[in-house]
Parts: sequence; C-alpha cells; structure tokens
Amino acid sequence: MSSKDNLKAAFTGESMANRTYLAFAKKADDEGYEQIAKLFRAAAAAETVHAHNHLQRMGSIGNTMDNLKEAINGETYEFEHMYPDFIEEAKKEEDNRALWSFEVANKVEMIHAKLFEKALEEIGKNEDMDYYVCSVCGHTHEGEPEGSCPICGAPASKYNKIE
Repeated sequence: MSSKDNLKAAFTGESMANRTYLAFAKKADDEGYEQIAKLFRAAAAAETVHAHNHLQRMGSIGNTMDNLKEAINGETYEFEHMYPDFIEEAKKEEDNRALWSFEVANKVEMIHAKLFEKALEEIGKNEDMDYYVCSVCGHTHEGEPEGSCPICGAPASKYNKIE
C-alpha cells in the first residue's frame, strides 16, 4: 500500500473514531457521567485534528468551488447508488432498524446535494442563511423549521441551529 492509501485509511479510521466518541459522550451525559463525557469529547476533537491533517496531506481539500462540486458528487453517489443498494439489502434481510436508518439518510442526502448545488450557483453572494438539523434523522433545513420534520415527523423542537 502507498502512503496515500494509508492516509485514506487513517482518515476513515479517525473520522469514525470522532463520530463514535461523540455518540459515547452523549450516552455518558445521558447517564450522568459528565467527566467521562468530557473525555470522550476531548478525544473526539483530537481525532478530528488527525482526520483533517490526513485529508490535507492527501490534497483532498480544494478551493470552495471545487469542494462544493466534490460534495455534490459525494451526496449524489450516496442517494443514487449507495443507499438504494443498502435499502434493498435491508429489505431482503427484513432488518427494519437498518432500513429506517438508510431510508432517512437517503432522503437527507438528496437535500444536501440540492443545498450544495444552490450554494455553488450562488457562490459569492454571501447571503445570510441559518441552517437547522433534525436531531432524529439529520434533515437539514434552511431557515427556522416550522411544524414537524418532513422526513421523520419529529417536532420542530428537535432541530438544532447550526452555528
């Protein structure tokens, strides 16, 4: 394997560790273990530093226009190919827990692609827009949400404003 292959593998591992540790922190918080939650968040932050270092060394961060195009391609791949395959497999296995997760993610990836396309079309306009994310399914919404989530039905109170 080449160093570039190793950087990709390391990036994947560090990214997964970050998300896993954040989930562990949330669980520790829910169980009242505040200090352990802080430790998990600190380790997650360090894993993010590692992942960003690897990504930069791979040369995978371009200018904003290139990054938007890359994001559009990635999101489109996910909702056109990856998630449909995962959805079919979950249906065959009658794994409704996985099926729900794949279906909501697939719907949200379509939204992400559209948001990135809009940003690419409007690049340089710098219009101020707030984004909110549903904490249940990840639905990403421009502006403050009203009513329930169109993807999972969660109330608007489940959305978090992204700073």
